[in-house]
Amino acid sequence: MSPLCESYVRSENLDSTENFYPLHVRICDSCLLVQLPAYVPAEDIFSDYAYFSSYSESWVAHAKRYADSMIDRLSLGPGSLVTEVASNDGYLLQHFYQAGIPVLGVEPARNVATVAVSRGIRTEVEFLRPETGAQLAERHGQADLVAANNVLAHVPDIRGFAIGLRALVKDTGVVTLEFPHLLRLIERRQYDTIYHEHFSYLSLRTAARALGVAGLRVVDVDELETHGGSLRVYARPADAAGEPTSRVKAVLNAEDAAGLHTVAGHAGFAGQVLKIKGDLLRFLLSAAAAGRSVAGYGAPGKGNTLLNHCGIRSDLVAYTVDRSLVKQGKFLPGTHIPIYAPDRLRETRPDYILVLPWNLRAEITKQLDYVRDWGGRLVFPIPELDVI
Repeated sequence: MSPLCESYVRSENLDSTENFYPLHVRICDSCLLVQLPAYVPAEDIFSDYAYFSSYSESWVAHAKRYADSMIDRLSLGPGSLVTEVASNDGYLLQHFYQAGIPVLGVEPARNVATVAVSRGIRTEVEFLRPETGAQLAERHGQADLVAANNVLAHVPDIRGFAIGLRALVKDTGVVTLEFPHLLRLIERRQYDTIYHEHFSYLSLRTAARALGVAGLRVVDVDELETHGGSLRVYARPADAAGEPTSRVKAVLNAEDAAGLHTVAGHAGFAGQVLKIKGDLLRFLLSAAAAGRSVAGYGAPGKGNTLLNHCGIRSDLVAYTVDRSLVKQGKFLPGTHIPIYAPDRLRETRPDYILVLPWNLRAEITKQLDYVRDWGGRLVFPIPELDVI
């Protein structure tokens, strides 16, 4: 049972009731989609959102590399259109915009979309559905490139979402999607990426089947290290798709070899999750017994899954810090661990810092290099406990 991972608590609401929902991951024995039931409507989660992509420097850099690559790959220019679904605060589209390429953002969270508009990014506040895809294409034209990064897993109706993508893209255009790869989630024991915002946990096979419903065919795939191991899938309208590259077959073969193309192949993950929980709790309890202080770094959604699953509260992790001004001064959902600005670490000099956004390990290790000044150490809980 866990609260919504982005439902940060204000101080005046600390004594109020919080809603907890099951985190019960299931697999369909017909299509093999790994999924959470839609306990909470997407509108309740994403209409007002606390995640701003631009706070991660490495993620913005990743977006720029993608933009440069696609501009070159598709010969995009002033006469082109790039549309991004779940465009957040303009972290990605700004790179196309700065290159003189017309852009359109589609973002359901009005508070986040406002930031993008302030940067000059034309943005429509909408959830992508078949009808909204058609309406947006009629108003703004179909796009040469439609990007949908880390959003496919966030929609309860992935078939309807795929139909919306097809409406947005030209018959000769390209759709790209990035999402955490189920193969890596299981292989690297990344169970904290399971939370109510993620309705689906995708393999290439299941993603390709969903896109196929809308007449989009996967033609290429890149394996990325973002978010602990992701796929970037390239799809085109079926009539213009052509044959897929050898990389598509290679990823499908890897999934098959790992057992992801059968229900039975998904067994055993729960035991690995329990080991992570046990290792982390033993470490924190021994630190407390030795009189060592522990603080957190970051307040990401994945951290809230981890902390609530392990039953960790402020007696074991006194506080956490986050660069997001939206989160500072609030409390983590469920655990009520307070969130401060990063300067709090310098002020209190904790012995250990539990890094919750472990997927940004290199970036955060560099940011926290000053912790060496007082002999502090960083703790990474996943894929296995690592104290450096």
